Amino acid sequence: MFRNQYDTDVTTWSPAGRLFQVEYAMEAVKQGSAAIGLRSKTHIVLGCVNKANSELSSHQKKIFKVDDHIGVAIAGLTADGRVLSRYMRNESINYSFTYESPLPVGRLVVQLADKAQVCTQRSWKRPYGVGLLVAGLDESGAHLYYNCPSGNYFEYQAFAIGSRSQAAKTYLERRFENFADSSRDYLVKDALMAIRETLQGETLKSSICTVAVVGVGEPFHVLDQETVQQMIDAFEIVGEQEGPAADQGGSTDEGVAPMDI
Repeated sequence: MFRNQYDTDVTTWSPAGRLFQVEYAMEAVKQGSAAIGLRSKTHIVLGCVNKANSELSSHQKKIFKVDDHIGVAIAGLTADGRVLSRYMRNESINYSFTYESPLPVGRLVVQLADKAQVCTQRSWKRPYGVGLLVAGLDESGAHLYYNCPSGNYFEYQAFAIGSRSQAAKTYLERRFENFADSSRDYLVKDALMAIRETLQGETLKSSICTVAVVGVGEPFHVLDQETVQQMIDAFEIVGEQEGPAADQGGSTDEGVAPMDI
């Protein structure tokens, strides 16, 4: 993407019918560290890659708990993700206080999409530079949504966002038909396999990934490193990448803005 006369304001249309600043925000999501989500009939698993700015720094948190039945994984600007996860937490608390029942996942996703859409129609605002995978369980079952900086939202069986996410999508597309009837542990295994596809040859270890689970009878929680490492060892998914799968992602970290994304 290159600077042009139609990208100085988020409310300015190009002759081709495009809003360039919204597209730039979507590009920030592609540059962020990878996040994946997949669901069965009873469980939803979120996973992300822990990427530090340097060897001297720790990684930024990429998975946030919203409520006992909802959690999010983000890719893009971490600061924007923190603000939106706090908004979601407030909405969930207010709904529970008012109606004495858990907030339906679909309603929260629509409210989040509306909040993002406002930033594409006000000249004094900018779009949120973060994509969110929203995992939740309510009376209608397990749900996995993707919220885009443009204000669009989509429900998925499985999805991946962020840097080199295309390799993870390819793996998920090959396996998604089995996810609906998968057990919790096999769902976590597939999440770890999808994360491995994004690592570009790096060995998968519990220290470079985070996995969270929510399901029937299981409130949203992040798995500790020991549990993740045991699952990695049990399913024998440590090893070198097979073939060029990890190179399908296209998006690399070159040219990333000097901020944590």
